[in-house]
Amino acid sequence: MSVPVEPIVRRKLSAEVFVRLKAMITGGDLQPGDAMPSERELMERFGVGRPAIREAMQALAGIGLLAISHGERARVLAMTPRSLFGQVDAAAEIMLQTSPAALGHLKEARIFFERGLVVQAAAKAGPEDVAALEELLLVQRAALGQAETFIAADMRFHQRIAAIPGNPIFEAVAESMLGWLKQYHTEMLIWTGKENLTLVEHEEIVAAIRARDPQAAEAAMVRHLERSRALYVHAG
Repeated sequence: MSVPVEPIVRRKLSAEVFVRLKAMITGGDLQPGDAMPSERELMERFGVGRPAIREAMQALAGIGLLAISHGERARVLAMTPRSLFGQVDAAAEIMLQTSPAALGHLKEARIFFERGLVVQAAAKAGPEDVAALEELLLVQRAALGQAETFIAADMRFHQRIAAIPGNPIFEAVAESMLGWLKQYHTEMLIWTGKENLTLVEHEEIVAAIRARDPQAAEAAMVRHLERSRALYVHAG
């Protein structure tokens, strides 16, 4: 009978330091806001050189566990849904730029996500939520003809709806999707007069949320996003 081969892979020193530092953070030895031990302390503790410590710290910063500032000790960060999704922003941008189908898939995913989101928003919205959405409608109306201001208010409108259910993952996903789409927003919104149509559709969504009518809110959101998906196109 043959014996299975299971070679032991020797890890880089920086990889081993990364594992140990991560365990210090996730195990609670270091809390969010705490300063990391100095490089010299870590070198002595682990018996490794400065390059291994720095490489491991940079890797921890890359996944959002550390904030590194020049001239100061690195500090431990609290992991949040937003910081988690923020780690994929650069990869998402590359995917959207290099994959012809990716933008269409993102727009489809946004509709799927936001139609469910607005159903929850209509069921859970309180007077302060409705007031906040109505205030954003006023901001948008005042920004008619000002593309950047209008689009920024548009994004805040959808982000505010995402905040209503009280689930921070919903908020993080909505913010990420909107951020990825923003660079593909064309000025067709302004030059074809569709900003007024956007405003009317937003008013319909708010009316359904105010009435606590999830079915009407979902229908209004789908109409809005199906119509506006044409505003996001590749420039080339």
